[in-house]
Amino acid sequence: MAFSIAIDGPAGAGKSTIARNIAEKLGFIYVDTGAMYRAMALFLIRKGIAAEDADAISSCGEAEITIRYENGEQHVILDGEDVTGMLRTEEVGSMASRSSVNGDVRTKLVELQQKLAEKENVVMDGRDIGTVVLPHAFCKIYMTASPRVRAERRCLELQEKGQPADLQKIEADIIERDHRDMTRAISPLKQADDAVLLDTSELTIDEVTDRILSIYEEKRRCAGNPA
Repeated sequence: MAFSIAIDGPAGAGKSTIARNIAEKLGFIYVDTGAMYRAMALFLIRKGIAAEDADAISSCGEAEITIRYENGEQHVILDGEDVTGMLRTEEVGSMASRSSVNGDVRTKLVELQQKLAEKENVVMDGRDIGTVVLPHAFCKIYMTASPRVRAERRCLELQEKGQPADLQKIEADIIERDHRDMTRAISPLKQADDAVLLDTSELTIDEVTDRILSIYEEKRRCAGNPA
């Protein structure tokens, strides 16, 4: 039996960092679904396709996106090219949020994610993992934090990379993205009925990691599968 941990939540809640930590501590595979959608967004940007052009976005079937692991690190491959280092720009993030509402984009990537979870122990984070991608995930977490805290985290991340950061603009973008993700017609962001809500606004990375590990271990014990 393959075990899966689904971590959902809005942009900037710290899902990716925590999911990586959990996967490393449990020896699971970390699947960054957001990076896969960003790779698709990069594909669309390179094609010169506008976020509003739904018909053109449906050409995403041409894109070949795979995941490769080297020394425990995930690498996202787009059409044979390792694009891992190109996926965290604001332009790509914005396009990913807009293009991810396209049914063809979601169908293609969800299929890949589900196949991986069928055969491997995985930690997967995103917007709709516990509700759509892995509705039967063994452990589901919904991580969130206030828009201001998430904006401050993003600013710090950009500043550490030597990139300009406008806190007010970033916070406004986060609020807009939250609304778009929560109200989209296809797979909107929401907490699964059986997910544990975890507000990380005032928690450290280690504290969040420990809490999720405790939740997972308790579920293992209750299921008769002691860790």
